[in-house]
Amino acid sequence: MGRKVSLLLLILAGTVAWSATMVKSGLYGGFWGANGHDGVWHIALANSLASGSLDNPVFAGEQLKNYHIGFDLVLAFLHKITFVDISILYFQILPPLLVLGIGVSTFYFVYNWKKSFWASWWATFFIYFGGSWSWMLGRGESMFWSQQSISTLINPPFALSLLLLLVGLIFLQKKKWLLAAAVFGILIQVKVYAGILALAGLFLGGIFIYLRKKDFILLKSFGVGLLISILLFLPLNVGSGSLIVWQPFWFLETMMGLSDRVGWTKFYEAMLNYKSGEIYGKFVIAYGISFIIFWFGNLGTRVVKEVYVLNKLRNITKIEWQDVFLAIGILLGICFPMFFLQKGTPWNTIQFFYYALMFSGILAGISLSEILFKTKNLKLKIAFAAIVILLTVPTTLISLRDIYIPVRPPAKISSEEIEALNFLSEQHKGIVLTFPYDAAKAKEAENNPPRPLYLYESTAYVSAFSSKPVYLEDEVNLNIMDYDWKFRRNNVEQFYQSEDQNYVYNFLRENNIKYIYWVKPQRAVLGESQLGIEKIFENSTVDVYRVQ
Repeated sequence: MGRKVSLLLLILAGTVAWSATMVKSGLYGGFWGANGHDGVWHIALANSLASGSLDNPVFAGEQLKNYHIGFDLVLAFLHKITFVDISILYFQILPPLLVLGIGVSTFYFVYNWKKSFWASWWATFFIYFGGSWSWMLGRGESMFWSQQSISTLINPPFALSLLLLLVGLIFLQKKKWLLAAAVFGILIQVKVYAGILALAGLFLGGIFIYLRKKDFILLKSFGVGLLISILLFLPLNVGSGSLIVWQPFWFLETMMGLSDRVGWTKFYEAMLNYKSGEIYGKFVIAYGISFIIFWFGNLGTRVVKEVYVLNKLRNITKIEWQDVFLAIGILLGICFPMFFLQKGTPWNTIQFFYYALMFSGILAGISLSEILFKTKNLKLKIAFAAIVILLTVPTTLISLRDIYIPVRPPAKISSEEIEALNFLSEQHKGIVLTFPYDAAKAKEAENNPPRPLYLYESTAYVSAFSSKPVYLEDEVNLNIMDYDWKFRRNNVEQFYQSEDQNYVYNFLRENNIKYIYWVKPQRAVLGESQLGIEKIFENSTVDVYRVQ
C-alpha cells in the first residue's frame, strides 16, 4: 500500500469514526451521548450570540459570565453568513471539518518536526484512535475518569482548541511568531484550559530555546499571546478565579470509590483511612498506586511514548522546544486535575487531562515509529504494529457501539414539541417561562429511553429551538458558570404553586416574561384569566401562552 493511500485511509477512518458521535443527533429529534445536554446548550448560546446578545440565554436578563464563547461565536458567525440552521452546522457540518483539520494538522506538525512520514502517520493514528485499557475490563471508556479520543467532538470547543493548538505550533515551526501569538491568544476564549497550557508551554519552551539558541521567537509569541488572552478573557470572566477550589486527589479517590469508575471499594476505604489517620507512609503508597492506575489506565497503548521520553532524558542535548511544549502540556494537564476542582461541577477540571492524553498520543506516534524503524525483522515489525492497532481501537469501537450509534437514542424531542418551538421562534422577541426541571420524574423515566429532553436533564432546549431567552433553564450550566439560580428557581416554584392572584400576575410582568411554554399536563395552580395570559398555540403535547 502506498504511503499516500495509507494516510488517506487513516484520515478517512478517523473522520468517519469521530463524526459518527455527532451526525445522527438532531435529526428526527434524537440525541446520542452527551449531545442531549451539551449540544443543546451550544445551540442555545450560538442562537443568542447570532441575535447580537451577550446575555445568558437560559438565565434571561443576566449577562453571560465565566464562560469561553469562542466556538459558539464561530458557530453564530457561520450561521449568519450561510443561513444554515445552527443545529445542522453543529451536528452535521462542523464535526467532519474539525476531524479533518485535526488529522491533517497533526500529520503536518509532526512531519515538519521529525521529517518522518511514519512518525506523522502514527501520531495521527493515536490522535484519532487513542484509548484507555478499560475495554480489557469490560468497562466504558471513562473508567479511569477521562474521556478518550473517540469522544473529542462531543466537546466541540475542545476539538476546536486542539486544531488551534496544532495550527499555532505549525506557525512557530515556520517562524511566523506573530500569527502563532494570535492563535494562542484566542485559545483562552475557545477553551480556557487550552489557553493556560499553551501560554505555559510557550513561556517555558521560550526560556529553553533562548538558553539553547538565544532565540526569542517563543517568548515573543508568549508575550503577545498573553496580552491577547487577557484582553479577551477578562470582560466575561472577572470572577472566574473563585470557581477553582483546592481539592487534592479527588479524581483518584472517586476513581477508586465509584462503581461506574474502577470501583475498588476496599482500596478506596483504605486510602481515606490513611489520609484521615495521617498515616503518611501508607498514604503515599496508596495514592501512588491509584495515580499509576489513573495514568497508565488512561494511556492505553500510548504508554509506548515513555520509550521516547526516557531516550530524551538520557540525552537532554537532543531535547527540542516542541518536546518542552508538549511535556509542559502533559505535566500541567496531569497536575491541575490532581489538585484543583471547579466549583459547581467538580469533574470539569478533568478536561485539562484531555490535552495530556492528546499530547501523549503525538509522542506515542513518534516513539512507535522509532521502535519500528529500529526493528529490522520485517515480520516482527508488522506483527508489532498490528498488535498496537488491535490493542488501541477497541475503545473506539466499543464506545461507538454502546453510546453513539445504537438505533434508539437516550434522549429525544418530539415532533409536537418541535412544532411548538418552531412556532415560538417566529414570534416577537421576549422571555419565555418554562416549567422547572423535575429531577424526580426524570429519575423515574431513566429506564425507559428515549426520554424527552425535559425529563433527560436540565437542558437549554426551549431556548435552543425557539431562539428565545428563557427565564430559567439548564441548571447544570448555570452551576458551572456560578449563577445564583436557586433563588430564581424558588421564585418560579412559588409562582406555579401560589393561589395569590396579585402575586402571580405581577410576577410575570415584573420579570418581563412574554411567553409561557408548557408540556401537558404542566400548568400553574391559577387559571389563564387570573394569570393574565392567552393561549396562542396548542397541539396534543404543548401549550404556548402570551402574557397580555
